[in-house]
Amino acid sequence: MDKDLPPAAQRALAEAEERRRTAKPLDLPTELGGRDGPEPVRFGDYEKKGLAVDF
Repeated sequence: MDKDLPPAAQRALAEAEERRRTAKPLDLPTELGGRDGPEPVRFGDYEKKGLAVDF
């Protein structure tokens, strides 16, 4: 950890890391009719079959 951080920030980072380490994987259902490939919101591709989609 970064020693320049205040003790409260170091403690918060340690707690967050512990939660991530002990978190159980999500058992989400498969999306029906969703996009193939990368997530459009994350990768900026808002087009499907030649039609632009704006959220």
